[in-house]
Amino acid sequence: MNKYRAFLFAFVAVSTQLFAQTQQITLEEIWNGGFRTQGMDELNSLNNGKQYAVLNFDRATRTTSVDKYDYETLEKTGTIVSSADIEEMPYFLSYKFSADESKILLAGGLDRIYRHSTLGVYFVYDVTTKKVTKVSDDPIQEPTFSPDGTKVAYVKDANIYIKSLTDGKVTQVTTDGAKNAIINGVTDWVYEEEFAFVRAFEWNKTSDRIAFLRFDETEVPEFSMDIFGKELYPTEDTFKYPKAGEKNSDVTLHVYNVSNGETAALPLEEYEYIPRIEFTEDAQLLAVQTLNRHQNDLKLYFYNVDTKKATVTLHETDEAYIDITDNLTFLADNSFIWTSEKDGFNHIYHYDSNGKLLNQVTSGAWEVTAYYGYNPKEKRIYYQSVENGSINRDVYSIKLNGKSKKHLSTRVGTNDATFSANFSYFINTYSSVTTPYRYTLNSAKDGKELKEIVANTAVKEKLNSYGVSDKEFSTIKVNGNDLNMWMIKPANFDPNKKYPLFMYQYSGPGSQQVANAWYGINDYWFFMLAQQGYVVACVDGRGTGFKGAAFKKVTQKQLGKYEVEDQIEAAKLLGKRSYIDAGRIGIWGWSYGGFMSSNCLLKGNDVFSMAIAVAPVTSWRFYDSIYTERYMTTPQENPEGYDDNSPLFFADQLTGKFLLVHGSADDNVHLQNSMRMIEALVQANKQFDWAIYPDKNHGIYGGNTRLHLYTKLTNFIKENL
Repeated sequence: MNKYRAFLFAFVAVSTQLFAQTQQITLEEIWNGGFRTQGMDELNSLNNGKQYAVLNFDRATRTTSVDKYDYETLEKTGTIVSSADIEEMPYFLSYKFSADESKILLAGGLDRIYRHSTLGVYFVYDVTTKKVTKVSDDPIQEPTFSPDGTKVAYVKDANIYIKSLTDGKVTQVTTDGAKNAIINGVTDWVYEEEFAFVRAFEWNKTSDRIAFLRFDETEVPEFSMDIFGKELYPTEDTFKYPKAGEKNSDVTLHVYNVSNGETAALPLEEYEYIPRIEFTEDAQLLAVQTLNRHQNDLKLYFYNVDTKKATVTLHETDEAYIDITDNLTFLADNSFIWTSEKDGFNHIYHYDSNGKLLNQVTSGAWEVTAYYGYNPKEKRIYYQSVENGSINRDVYSIKLNGKSKKHLSTRVGTNDATFSANFSYFINTYSSVTTPYRYTLNSAKDGKELKEIVANTAVKEKLNSYGVSDKEFSTIKVNGNDLNMWMIKPANFDPNKKYPLFMYQYSGPGSQQVANAWYGINDYWFFMLAQQGYVVACVDGRGTGFKGAAFKKVTQKQLGKYEVEDQIEAAKLLGKRSYIDAGRIGIWGWSYGGFMSSNCLLKGNDVFSMAIAVAPVTSWRFYDSIYTERYMTTPQENPEGYDDNSPLFFADQLTGKFLLVHGSADDNVHLQNSMRMIEALVQANKQFDWAIYPDKNHGIYGGNTRLHLYTKLTNFIKENL
């Protein structure tokens, strides 16, 4: 090699290295999808246990398809349905098989109502005949096949309908549905948001009964929001929203007999909520869960829909509250699997059909975090847990008798599994802070990795090209507890320099932000801030999840007390580190995190010099009944708990820089929260910054909205921290 070529090679190498160190992440790149990862959309195992189906989108032809793949080879073996072959549907957004997989329910255009609910146009595709049947000419909610595949039940205008796929006949099951009055078959706003389900009807195994919930929200107070839109005059969106301590919907249980068209009400003992219903393996036996208003007294009923006789099969109480899950699973003999925190940690239990405890399947000072299913052939349960540390997730299997436990995942980080129908295989989704989402085919017998499906190595390589530092995990001793923490430092970090500290948290009950998983979109923003000279850190304080019930429920009746104390103390401790400038510590959060950051700035005004609150709760009196009362009881019972930790009452303590942001059409945390906070600050004669995003909901997104929002947040940090 001659001297010129050697010099040129060295120059290029050094330049490349310098470029990697100085190349900056931009907000435009973050919000234009520059760090997007690949996944497997709507992955479903087929009944034969040998194949799986995935929803695919062809960008070139703008068509969607449901394609099937072989587990053993991972090769595509065919297309079950493609929008290219359906004249009535140029595309579809989701699919759902009938029980025998002879028909597929396809969703066309979907319009979002609230967080989980949508209105859409649906078609049934017959796999054998290729015939396409429109379920309804009008937009509908929650269409669901009967188990025998001959009918589809759905909700339209708050009433339940059944369409026969044999002769096309439509039967209207209920007739009294009316906006802001009576809802049949789908949930009201607060059930949807806090019990996380929309479809409130269930078919029985023989397709001759439909059990459903009826919501009478006539006396529930209304909430209204101005929708500014683009017309000369704004419109108004009015909906029923029960705030803490106010009237809830009267919810009742009913069963419709498909054979004779009769509907019967099923009376229950005193209750406030019916958060789950489902038929057991016995077609006449309906499982019903009820809760009292404090949500610390749960009853599981077995209700015979023929005799109208109800039996309390399981009864649990708790000093604080009981979480509702979807883990209830019935075995062939109608014994059932259940998860509970009753020993202090969330674990799996097996009960007989009469509610007698047969066995506590899992135990230990760790939490079961997901229940995947039961293999009757092997008598084996599959689950996810934090046995390998609360920031990690691993996949396990265990015998129904609690013996012969197997660790099926092999990599430390976050593992999640989708099992084949016969539990021969599972597709493992793995990620960590050093590995993007990686999909692999694994043996369900021993967890052995068989093949890689998706690697996402390009995203990792791209992030590496920016020369960012790793997210570092540790614990910090705060108020007697070892709290999980992550920290991102500038790539050229010098321990002898002083850096401003920007803290992020959410802190809501049972939540977790410190997790060994690949990055969310906020993380790329944090990397960008670190590139610009900030140390970014996050601490999960008391009240967060996956460390046992006592740690999580310590905040009961006083949300915002211990969580705020932990963030303030953590900031003090971090401020004592040689590389942190204790005079430049900021904090931010969204929703519950905005409630927290507001309180931290006001109550910790000697620690925090700035804060950002996006869509914050400023008084739990303004928030919904189910969420708030679960942790606080009612404001009538616990006024001090509501007011002692409301930032509204500490506005006069503002000394730092404060940015308050909200969407005007936030149906969840109402703009009322920020408006009342603004008024409190004005009357305290405190200067602050604020921004309202017109017609944006709790997520504050759409078009360039997120780019604009994060530009504002970034500029505020640069100017004030």
